[in-house]
Amino acid sequence: MAGISNRNAALLCYIPMVGWLAGIIVLASERFRHEREVRFHAFQGLYLFVAWLIVEWVVEPGRFLFGYSDGFGRLATLTTHILELAILAAWIFMLIKVSQDGSYKLPIVGELAERSVCEQRT
Repeated sequence: MAGISNRNAALLCYIPMVGWLAGIIVLASERFRHEREVRFHAFQGLYLFVAWLIVEWVVEPGRFLFGYSDGFGRLATLTTHILELAILAAWIFMLIKVSQDGSYKLPIVGELAERSVCEQRT
């Protein structure tokens, strides 16, 4: 990532489903070691991906425990889809914000990302 701009590096961290790779590369890269804003976006993108994984691995399998025919199964399915849409919307929102050179701290994951950046200061 030597020839990439800070904005493009931050943008890559929000690409749905694959941005986590860019986030890890940014955080491991010497080039972005002192770029607080880029590191913030890398952490926030990673935390969004972790939220996606939690929905896929915890909430989604939970619906199978209740079955599809009863009310609980339908509610779990609906909840899964709503959470997936919310996370996808957050990724898209952040892609737009970063592409316009804006910064935004998402609820919960933004706080975690801010804390992670502060703890990483060297």
